[in-house]
Amino acid sequence: MMETHDSALPDFVATHEVLRDEVAARRAPWSGIVREGEFLTIVDLFGNQAVDCLIYDAEDTVIRYSAPDTIAAQGNIYLVKGSVLRAGTGDALMTLRHDEVGRHDTIGGACSKESNSLRYGQHTVHQHACVENFLAEGARWGLGKRDLVSNINWYMNVPVEPDGVLGIVDGISAAGLSLTLRADRDVLVLVSNCPQINNPCNGFDPTPVRLIVSREP
Repeated sequence: MMETHDSALPDFVATHEVLRDEVAARRAPWSGIVREGEFLTIVDLFGNQAVDCLIYDAEDTVIRYSAPDTIAAQGNIYLVKGSVLRAGTGDALMTLRHDEVGRHDTIGGACSKESNSLRYGQHTVHQHACVENFLAEGARWGLGKRDLVSNINWYMNVPVEPDGVLGIVDGISAAGLSLTLRADRDVLVLVSNCPQINNPCNGFDPTPVRLIVSREP
């Protein structure tokens, strides 16, 4: 479910021309083409909401976001202001131009029915998950299961302990905080507004997020 949003724009894009301004419902997917030089802003409307994300070249989806290449190029497992999201070819897809949170996850992956049942018990296998969102939304663009790769988790807090153990803990975002990506080429962006209710990544209560595509006047 998509609905438009008529409240004030985040400061970073307040002077931009708005091309799309929509709200992705809790647990829902979203997708869109963001042209080179345009911006995608994601607003965490209620706070502590993970937003799973995949990025593809709009003309050749074989060129797609690569977590290993992005991490290696920047020498950091977290995405921060200035991070360049790279494809397996090394090409830049999008750049994180503005960020009000501080860091975002690249290694936690997307929840699925299989991982839910393994981690939280067989009774969770029926629960909707990010992989299902990606498959449903990706199908609209001719993408299938083999096109899913390791994703970005905007707003998700995944600390790495000294012994290498990963945690999924309460988020460091808050209501109304936003991030803005600039497209470095024409890209297709898939989003799963994470439906996870078994760990703290969404505060155990998924909420809507706002997505704004804009360009400088």
